[in-house]
Amino acid sequence: MDTSAIKILLVDDEPDILEIVGFNLSGEGYQVFTANNGVEGVAMAKEHKPHLIILDVMMPEMDGIEACEQIRKVPELSNTVITFLTARGEDYSQMAGFDAGADDYITKPIRPKVLVSKVKALLRRLGGTQEADNSVNIGGLVINREEYKVLKGDDEIVLPRKEFELLSLLTSKPGKVFKREDILNKVWGNEVVVGGRTIDVHIRKLREKIGDASFKTVKGVGYKFVVND
Repeated sequence: MDTSAIKILLVDDEPDILEIVGFNLSGEGYQVFTANNGVEGVAMAKEHKPHLIILDVMMPEMDGIEACEQIRKVPELSNTVITFLTARGEDYSQMAGFDAGADDYITKPIRPKVLVSKVKALLRRLGGTQEADNSVNIGGLVINREEYKVLKGDDEIVLPRKEFELLSLLTSKPGKVFKREDILNKVWGNEVVVGGRTIDVHIRKLREKIGDASFKTVKGVGYKFVVND
């Protein structure tokens, strides 16, 4: 995809961040939109439907965690890549971000050129998903890997990108136990550093939305998808 067609929303309450990061991303040819709080960020996300959203965590009016949760409730934004950009590096903050539906987590300070490289890596995931196989019917689910849609009967289940990719991986070989390190490599990629509980959080979300019985934990190894009679 041509960079001029890619829309990026940057949400941060620090004017310097908006200016510096926005300038560097615009210099790469991306369409860049900015907001200085969570409320404005959610509104602009709904209006512009960006491919990528970069969210600060600590912001006035509505913090990044709540903003991410609100964005993930919008079906048209379910495939949008969301990454947090924040000075907070504590594990609980990262887990809250992933629990809210974020795809990645970048800690300030970060050099603009490094951030641009990170953005390009995130957007490569977006482009790669468009080449995935098409629909698969399994365990009462219809998984459309081209459109990132999941149907259970007549109901569409809206999944954030990482939950969808995790489901797609597990259902690619029902009954196979996927090791945790393989899941991290295939779903999050080698360039992403995430906490050990990230997979557990996403599995819990899938269990809530699809059904607990479909996902089995193999202690000390990983997870598998099972087809129930």
